[in-house]
Amino acid sequence: MTITQDEQIGFHKVSLNTLVKERQELVKIVSITEQLIQAHLKALKDLGVNIEAESKKSQKLDDKINL
Repeated sequence: MTITQDEQIGFHKVSLNTLVKERQELVKIVSITEQLIQAHLKALKDLGVNIEAESKKSQKLDDKINL
């Protein structure tokens, strides 16, 4: 069975359309995730938690574990 050039073009156009829509949804998910991260960081900061110090402590612990 041979696929015509028009069928191939149609296939690729539909595929691109689908992938663009999926990428748009992924960008939305990333944006929402970033907003949630920022909200939690702000809440921790408002509660007096030094995020940078906590991050450094966590990194040092990870480094020790991975030795």
